[in-house]
Amino acid sequence: MIRSSRVLAALLATCVAVVSSGCSSADKDDSAAAPGGAADKVTYVTAFGAVGRDAFAWVAAEKGFFKEAGIEVEIQKGAGNVPNLTMLKSGQAQFAALDFTGAAIQAGLGKFTDWKAVAAVHQQTLVSIMTTADTRIKVPTDLKGKTIATGAGSVSELLFPAYAKLAGLDPATVKIQGAQPTALNGLMAQRKVDGLSTFLLSKKALETASKKDVVVMPYSTYLGDLYGNAIITKPSLISSDPDLVKRFTTAALKGLQYSIDHPQEAAEILHKAEPTAAVPAAIGEIEAMKPYIAPPGGAPIGSLDQNRVAKSIAILAGAGLTDKTLTPEAIADFTVVAQS
Repeated sequence: MIRSSRVLAALLATCVAVVSSGCSSADKDDSAAAPGGAADKVTYVTAFGAVGRDAFAWVAAEKGFFKEAGIEVEIQKGAGNVPNLTMLKSGQAQFAALDFTGAAIQAGLGKFTDWKAVAAVHQQTLVSIMTTADTRIKVPTDLKGKTIATGAGSVSELLFPAYAKLAGLDPATVKIQGAQPTALNGLMAQRKVDGLSTFLLSKKALETASKKDVVVMPYSTYLGDLYGNAIITKPSLISSDPDLVKRFTTAALKGLQYSIDHPQEAAEILHKAEPTAAVPAAIGEIEAMKPYIAPPGGAPIGSLDQNRVAKSIAILAGAGLTDKTLTPEAIADFTVVAQS
């Protein structure tokens, strides 16, 4: 009888332990789930491929930031503004990163209008003129009579005339050579062109390819109100599920901050997810974008300023790149990231 009681007690204790363990696991899963229980599944598209500037998405996934927000994210490699906007428009993705200025131009021309930025990844445009030190080009006016390669039809090409005029350079005196973005560094390294109009984050890659010091002349010196990359989604998702948009954006920005604070680890996480992404190059990009992440005035990371967006539109309209009737509210939501 005593033995039977002991066996029964042991069985009950085991059952209690199993149930307790099950409850603990369930509680943990519930705390990481979206309201309603199950995790929300979304697709996110990077700005361009798998490079250092986009590492924060993989960091947010690896560090569990998306899971904590109750979101299961499929990360796909983007191919630039138009392909990314197309994926968003067709419903193949719920969130994407892209160059905000280029997207604003598209919206102003009426080509892609069904999107809104919810957070700024870069507080200023990262488009720059880059050249190797041996060209002796040091200031924008030195580009007179030179040949500059840039992505054909890219925001770099579109913005060049406005940048040149503000820098005191007649854009008509510079030859612009369109090229595939992946071919730019090779053209410069082989001195087939005198400079590049591209994103400053590729400085490290150009130094590696050319084995020379690189001179950078940022467009932001004269076009300081233009934002760089931004996270976007559809206005319909903002209105139908603002909580999801808020949770996704918060987790992504948490990954961005972590990447800036831990560039080596972020680069290794990127390489783990995408082996073709070289760690040194990724570190170089993350380090290069550090100065462009923090908003002015101590605002939270990711903040979008309505007045600055209005100024950006005015700059683009003045350059004939977009319609002046475009409004800040049409291309950005200023409520997802708290302004203070």
